[in-house]
Amino acid sequence: MNGFEQKLPEDFQSVIYCFALSHMIDKPSDVISYAADYFQRLREARRVCLILGEERSVHDITPMEEEGEGHSIPDPLTFQPDAGRRKCVAAEQYDPEKDDEDYEDAFYPKNDQQKNFLWENIKNLLLFSSLEDTQIERVVNAMFEVSVVPGDVIIEQGDDADNFYVIESGIYNVYISSGSNQAASLVHTYNNRGYFGELALLYNQPRAATVKAVVEGTLWALSRQEFRHIVLRSAYRKRKMYETFLEEVPLLQNLTQYDRMNLADALVPKYFKPNERIIQQGDTADGMYFVEDGTVVVTMVNDNGIEIELTTLGKGEYFGELALITKKPRAASVTAYDNVKVAFLDVKAFERLLGPCIDILKKNMTLYEAAIKAIGS
Repeated sequence: MNGFEQKLPEDFQSVIYCFALSHMIDKPSDVISYAADYFQRLREARRVCLILGEERSVHDITPMEEEGEGHSIPDPLTFQPDAGRRKCVAAEQYDPEKDDEDYEDAFYPKNDQQKNFLWENIKNLLLFSSLEDTQIERVVNAMFEVSVVPGDVIIEQGDDADNFYVIESGIYNVYISSGSNQAASLVHTYNNRGYFGELALLYNQPRAATVKAVVEGTLWALSRQEFRHIVLRSAYRKRKMYETFLEEVPLLQNLTQYDRMNLADALVPKYFKPNERIIQQGDTADGMYFVEDGTVVVTMVNDNGIEIELTTLGKGEYFGELALITKKPRAASVTAYDNVKVAFLDVKAFERLLGPCIDILKKNMTLYEAAIKAIGS
């Protein structure tokens, strides 16, 4: 285990990523005050998780790789190890509202094997985790192949950061020099898997390390320009769309605008065809749903084995929260009546973000349980 892994907390990278994305979209004039408020609210969100009885990482991330393999350290290409001599990290100005509507994504042809490799290796990365499948496809199409031979320098310490890299094959050493008269030290080795240079997509900061190829290999790169056009613009539009939608949901009236903004970022759109089952009675709860478009039918099988219709729900209404509060299996089934679009909030985000609504949800829970008991008998 190298020094970076020993020094930095487990959640360091994910916390910084989320803050960076939020900062890029909100564009606050006072960065220090914004950061203080952001992390204060983050601490409150963690406190709510503890009150609800389950301690979690504030930002739960699905690792791209198994433990002990690949990239598990903070990005050495942008992380500055010498705290006493840190360089200022400067975010370039980017306004999604002023992004060129006529801009065309870069497109680099790939075979099916290459597309599948990239899809599997980026879909769970935090920077891309909120994208829909069509947007991930755009990212995959915009990535270009980089072939290297032994001794090639992919990134030079001090150079401007421009691309993010995913390793398809090859071995790569990461070196850091602490001064002009100091020999570079080997701090990490990537062996045929991993990724590096993530923060280059967000910040205009010189590289803090050098990466050299040890053997022949293949990398896939995504430029900062393409990332901003595809990912940041999509994140901005998604937030604005869901903020407007959430303002009309009665349950969420107790949330501040800031809380609704964070909730908007956590929602994932899902689509269902007529008669398609959304949740099944008896299943383990994985999240709750807000109806964006269409109508859903809520049913329950009673003790006599008869399926009874309980209600129908439309735009602005929600379902699936009961099992998240009780931590019991689903008490009812929900089926799409017509073409339905829902905004899905997974159980981890539910516990993190809906603390201010818990009292309302518990009151509803009492009514639900009474109704279910009556139907079951």
